[in-house]
Amino acid sequence: MTKILIIYTGGTIGMVNDTDTGTLVPFNFKQIRQNVPELARLNYELEVHSFDPIMDSSNMHPDIWAELAKLIFTRYDEFDGFVILHGSDTMAYTASALSFMLQNLSKPVILTGSQLPIGQIRTDAKENLITALEIAAMKENGKAKVPEVCIYFDSQLFRGNRSIKYNSEKFEAFRSPNYPILAEAGVHLTFFNNYILPQPEKELQVLLNFNSNIGVLKMYPGISQQAVMAITHSPVDAIVLETFGSGNTTTAQWFIDCLEDAIHNGKIVVDISQCQRGSVELGKYETSKQLQRMGVVSGYDMTFEATITKLMYLMAQGHSYTEVVQLMEQSLRGELTV
Repeated sequence: MTKILIIYTGGTIGMVNDTDTGTLVPFNFKQIRQNVPELARLNYELEVHSFDPIMDSSNMHPDIWAELAKLIFTRYDEFDGFVILHGSDTMAYTASALSFMLQNLSKPVILTGSQLPIGQIRTDAKENLITALEIAAMKENGKAKVPEVCIYFDSQLFRGNRSIKYNSEKFEAFRSPNYPILAEAGVHLTFFNNYILPQPEKELQVLLNFNSNIGVLKMYPGISQQAVMAITHSPVDAIVLETFGSGNTTTAQWFIDCLEDAIHNGKIVVDISQCQRGSVELGKYETSKQLQRMGVVSGYDMTFEATITKLMYLMAQGHSYTEVVQLMEQSLRGELTV
C-alpha cells in the first residue's frame, strides 16, 4: 500500500470552528480520516506528524526548515511521498528552502494549504489536500512521477522554488511567473513531463545550515544616499538588490560608489528584477553595465523567495566568495533560467 507522511505545521488549512466559542481552533490531524472521509477512498496508508505547537507561517524560520528537512530525511525510506500542510504566506519560502536542502530528491515533497479553514462549507482545503496526496503517491514505472519540492494550490502544481504568493483573497493564491506549471488537476490529473525534474542518480543528501545575514535594497525613484548606505554599509554578508526592469538602477555616482564599497568589503550583491515576469540582463542597458563591471551577480529570473533562500543556503556551506557567486548564477534545482 502507498504510504504518505503528512506533516502539519499549521496554517489556515488546519482550522475548524469551535461550536462553543465560534472561534477558529486547530484541527486534530491525527483524526484526519474521520474529518475528511474522502481520504478512505484513496486507499493510502497515511501517517500524520503534527508540529507542537503549530505555528503561523509568518513565524517561519530557517530552524523550522531544518526541522522539516531532517524529518523527511530520517523517514525517507518509510514513505512514497510527503505532504506538508503549511500557511500560505511563507509557503514559497519554505518550498524554495527545502528544494536546496534536499539534494538528489527522488520522491515528491508537496506543500499545500488553503485560503479557507477546513471546517468551512466553501473551503478549498479538502480538494487541495486530496489532490496533493494523489500527486505525492503518483508513480510511473515504479518511480515517483514528480521527484521534487512543489506547491499544489487551486488545481495547479508549481515547482516550489519558482512559486510566489500573489493573491490573499482568491483561491488562486500562487503563481509561477517564469516557469510553466508541472501539472493541472481537472477531470484528469495532467502532468507536463517536459517541465518536471528528472530522477536523480545519487542518493538523497540533506544540508541543514543557513546564513540569514542578508540585506534587501529595493530601488525606487528618489532613493536617498542615506537609505542605500543603511544597507550597503551594514554588517550583512549579502545584499539582494531589487532593480527596475531587466536589472537597471540609477547611475548616480554616489550609488555606484556605495555598491562598489559593499563588494570590496566582501558582500555578495545579487540583482533581481522588481518585475514578476522576465529576467535580469546585466549590460543590456547603460544603467546596468556598471553593475556588471563591478561584479554584481545576476539573479536572472529567480523569484525573491528563491534568491533569499538560495543565498542563505550557499553562504552556510563553506564555499568561498567566488564559489557562491558562481553557484548563484547556476541552476541547482531548476530555480532559474540562464
